[in-house]
Amino acid sequence: MNLLDSMASQAAIAIDNATLFDDAQKANINLRQAYDATIEGWARALELRDGDTEGHSKRVADMAVQLAREVGIKEADMVDLRRGAFLHDIGKMGIPDTILLKPAALTDEEWVIMRNHPTLGKRLLEPIEFLKNSMDIPYCHHEKWDGTGYPRGLKGEEIPLMARVFSVIDGWDALRSDRPYRKALSDADAWNIIEDNSGKAYDPDIVQKFMDLIKKA
Repeated sequence: MNLLDSMASQAAIAIDNATLFDDAQKANINLRQAYDATIEGWARALELRDGDTEGHSKRVADMAVQLAREVGIKEADMVDLRRGAFLHDIGKMGIPDTILLKPAALTDEEWVIMRNHPTLGKRLLEPIEFLKNSMDIPYCHHEKWDGTGYPRGLKGEEIPLMARVFSVIDGWDALRSDRPYRKALSDADAWNIIEDNSGKAYDPDIVQKFMDLIKKA
C-alpha cells in the first residue's frame, strides 16, 4: 500500500508538472503572438501616415523570408528577420511630413534629415529586449555593397546578411509601388534597375538568388 501510495503521488506530481509545462508553452505562444501583433500594428500606423506605401511592410516581410531561405539563413532566425522587416522604416515616424510626403525630389538639406531615419529607428527599438536580434534590418538596410550607403557607410560583408537580403527586397517593392514623386515601374524596368545596381547597392550573390526566386514564382 505504501508503494502504491508513493507511485500515485509521483504520478500526480508528473501530471501537475506536465500541466504546468503545457500552460507555460501556451503562455509563451500567446505572448509571442501579442508581440507580433504589436509590431504589425506599428507598421500599419506608419502606413496610415504614408498611404502610398500601404501594405509595403507585409509584402517585403513575406518576400524577405522567402529570399532568406534561398540564401541559407537559418529557420531559427526567421522570426527576428520578419520582425526587422516589418519595422524597417519605423524611424520614419520621426521624419517631418513635409519631407516624407514631399511630391518632388528632396533637397540636399532634406536628404540629410531623411537619411537619419535608420538611426532614429535604432534609438526607438534599442530599449526593447525582444527586438535586439531584429535591429540589423531597421539600422542597416540602406547600407550599400560599395560603401556609399548610410548611416555608417558599411561596405560588402561588413553589412549584416539580413540587411543585405532585405535591401534587395525593399528596393524591388519600392520600385514597383507608386510614390508621391513618381508612378510605379513595370517589373521589367524595376528588374533592370536592380540588376544595374548589383555590386553597387546590392550584394551580387543575393541579387542572383533573387533572380532565381523570381523565376520559380
